Amino acid sequence: MHPLERLIDLVALLLEARRPLTFDDIREVIPAYQQQDVSSAKRMFERDKDTLREVGIPVELDATDAWEVDQGYRIRKDQYYLPELAFTAEEVWALFVAAHTPGETGEAEQAFQKLSAGTETNVLTAMADRTPAPGVDPSGPHLGAIADALARRRAIRFRYRPTQGKPGRREVDPYALVFRSGHWYLVGRDRGHDEVRSFRLSRLLSSVKEAGEASAPPEGFDAARQLEAGPWGLGRPAERARVAFSPKVAWWAVLDVPGAEALRTRRDGWVEVDVPASQTDAFVSWILSFGPDARVHSPKPIRDEVVARLEAMASG
Repeated sequence: MHPLERLIDLVALLLEARRPLTFDDIREVIPAYQQQDVSSAKRMFERDKDTLREVGIPVELDATDAWEVDQGYRIRKDQYYLPELAFTAEEVWALFVAAHTPGETGEAEQAFQKLSAGTETNVLTAMADRTPAPGVDPSGPHLGAIADALARRRAIRFRYRPTQGKPGRREVDPYALVFRSGHWYLVGRDRGHDEVRSFRLSRLLSSVKEAGEASAPPEGFDAARQLEAGPWGLGRPAERARVAFSPKVAWWAVLDVPGAEALRTRRDGWVEVDVPASQTDAFVSWILSFGPDARVHSPKPIRDEVVARLEAMASG
């Protein structure tokens, strides 16, 4: 028998015992202690008992009868099992702020979700009425409304301001709410474009209205992957660009850019790279951060946007 299996059997036996069990009682039930050499079996049991106590399992020694003639072992359920966790609205909010403080990892967010799952407080709705804490963006009244629609599998519509282009109405089948870098994002199927997209809640320009029954997420859907970040910003890059980097920065410029592909090294030492891109402020700002050490060759709209930004800075 594997040592772990023996320990599990011992815990189960002592938890369900109606009275404290002596070593002889335990030996009759657990085969691992039924070896011919009783002293060896006793030493094994003592080691197992000490191991359980070291990991925090309360193995106690109590009298087996009212006259306290013999003593036996037991594990009291009230000391072994954790009590039910209950949080007030204030405590839930404090947990949320702690889990989403800048610098925290995804594990902190998952822990918050598990701890708050059993509370009677409607966490997201409660946060909608809060003043944003430092580093936290609860996105005003939209978060609670979207969470409610998500739970009831209802489609929603709203006016939205994208990073590029004109504001307009969106109709979305909500699939998930994801917190990234101090902001909440809705991930779902944009009915107008018939594809999964992400929407930053702070860019919503209207209240959220229901729009009928929503579709279910596709099989294997992973909301977090929709918010993968790169120089193009959040979400899937819209296009690709050909960018040349000087020898001074080429060796490190695209080390952390997912999907980047070196095309060729020119005779002057400049390296041309094919990178995921978009016409967003994020990508243009990334190019401009290299100063004269980066040049966009294509596509033309992105190159024109970089030139326009440079001209605006020069004239300012």
